Amino acid sequence: MPMPFSIAVAGCTGYAGGEVLRLACQHPDLSIGAVTAHANAGARLGDLQPHLGSLADRVVEDTTLDALRGHDIIVLALPHGASASLAADLSDDALILDCGADFRLASAEDWETFYGTPYAGVWPYGLPELPGQRETLASTQRIAVPGCYPTASTLALAPAIAGGFSDGRDTVIVAASGTSGAGKAATTRLLGSEVMGSASAYGVGGVHRHIPEILANLRSLGASAPTLSFTPVLVPMPRGILATCTVPVSSGCTEEAVREAYEQFYADEPFVTVLPAGQWPTTGAVLGSNAVHIQVAVDHAASRLVAVAAIDNLVKGTAGGAIQSMNIALGLDERRGLTTNGVAP
Repeated sequence: MPMPFSIAVAGCTGYAGGEVLRLACQHPDLSIGAVTAHANAGARLGDLQPHLGSLADRVVEDTTLDALRGHDIIVLALPHGASASLAADLSDDALILDCGADFRLASAEDWETFYGTPYAGVWPYGLPELPGQRETLASTQRIAVPGCYPTASTLALAPAIAGGFSDGRDTVIVAASGTSGAGKAATTRLLGSEVMGSASAYGVGGVHRHIPEILANLRSLGASAPTLSFTPVLVPMPRGILATCTVPVSSGCTEEAVREAYEQFYADEPFVTVLPAGQWPTTGAVLGSNAVHIQVAVDHAASRLVAVAAIDNLVKGTAGGAIQSMNIALGLDERRGLTTNGVAP
């Protein structure tokens, strides 16, 4: 019987790190190695991530090179800008997955504009559903895990762009997200009394950091000069993203042709489901799963294609996407340790 791969998780006390560990615990080919953090080093993991019962008595180590070395897989679930210096000194033999943004952008100018720190370079992008991406992931030791909004938005629009229904100009995306997407930092806008019973837009007016990532994905699908108006909305739920994406289409575009293109594009994708006509995605249906639910329609009065996608931002949007890409890089079935079944109610 093959030996399991040892996985270390840096940033284990955050939402993303905790979700990586939850999925890793149920993966038959993984064994949990070091679990690390900075501020919480020395604490019992069960006091910080009480849902991880099988790891409750693990002691959180400090995030150092010595703690991470010697593992087959290293997942960096760290704040943006914190992974690059650490990754530079880790072994080329280890498979490293960065759940932050440090290596997602191919443009140094975009990075410096939206993140304001020195550019660290680009790694292969961990969205297997993009054309040709599986081949790239199968031969790499470094993976940049996509952002959660780009995952939902890109998958919602990919068949429309790749199929030539839209050139990506005047793309409009409004995406509602649960509060876990903002991380565990104690900020006023994430307090229960601020969030409950209220929805609020943020990062409005072309300033959200996921904009260049989404645009890069649209270009990779064939859009020559896409433009994007992106508005994220914080809604009172812990997890999930519902992305409503619209692009202009010609007046002769039929819903039947669009639906056929979407169904063909995703026919062999294990985690993406184009829902039956008339059934629209809900975040509740994908909760806890690596599934992506998509529906598409044509608004003839506005001459726009409307695509809606639902994902769990912590699974397919972060940790599940990382495990899926990891599986491909290791030569495993990409479905290993993941599910398309959600949790209800």
